[in-house]
Amino acid sequence: MTALNAARAATALPGKNLDPAEKGKWKRFSVLLVIALLALIPIMGTVILSLRANNGTGGLTLDNFISVATETQVLAWLLNSLQVTLATVVVSVCVAAPAGYVLSRGRSRLVEGYSLLLFVIQSLPVITSVIPLFILFSGIGLADNLVGITILYVGTSMSVATWMMASYMDGIPGSLEEAAWIDGASVFGSFWHIVLRNSLPGVLSTAIFTFLISWNDYLIASIFLRSAGTFTLPIGVQTFFQQYSTDWGSVMAVAVIMMLPPTIIFVFLNKYFSVGGVAGSLAGR
Repeated sequence: MTALNAARAATALPGKNLDPAEKGKWKRFSVLLVIALLALIPIMGTVILSLRANNGTGGLTLDNFISVATETQVLAWLLNSLQVTLATVVVSVCVAAPAGYVLSRGRSRLVEGYSLLLFVIQSLPVITSVIPLFILFSGIGLADNLVGITILYVGTSMSVATWMMASYMDGIPGSLEEAAWIDGASVFGSFWHIVLRNSLPGVLSTAIFTFLISWNDYLIASIFLRSAGTFTLPIGVQTFFQQYSTDWGSVMAVAVIMMLPPTIIFVFLNKYFSVGGVAGSLAGR
């Protein structure tokens, strides 16, 4: 009987042996999988259309990618987008990290006023300041210029980047800094070696946020960039739309090219999104 029961248990369906908690996990996983697949449908459609000829005949081909790379300025627009975006990320993170530290650790009316000012600035629609800034930048030679648009992207992302850094630093206990001060570290030393080192996930989240803001922007770029040589990818895509026809194969190929850098960056940086460093620092306390 024991051998017979063991054989029945081995041949039983896996789902019947799961406890209610495990069944709940599988149900949630199934729901999330369906939602993920639905979200991926437009992306898969874009990729498939980019690999098909415009006439819809034949199999999959790379002709659309070869065409946009050799016959258009897509590679130059890609380089412009990378330059502007990376400069925005570096400047924003370098400024937002110490500013977020001040918001997180400061307890004065001046700091509270600064925090309120950031909130007010972020609540204003971008379009309300674009026209005055365009007039100002035209007067100083920064219109139709990658440097000028980089300054704008830094300004538009700075307030949220500072809030993000401050929110993450709030979760780092001040006792770690106090221990560093006792050991002789300065305020800047404790910020650099303790707070900033344990804020790596927050820094990466802020970097990805500012990257996406500048990488996907169309409104600001369409107003400030006029020459084809200074276009970024979102502006370059519109050149494929004609009055009476649209080269959908080229449009989809450029869309796929636009998706690659954010995807690659997230895949490589995803493993660093962890708060284990803070937990390890508090072990035994």
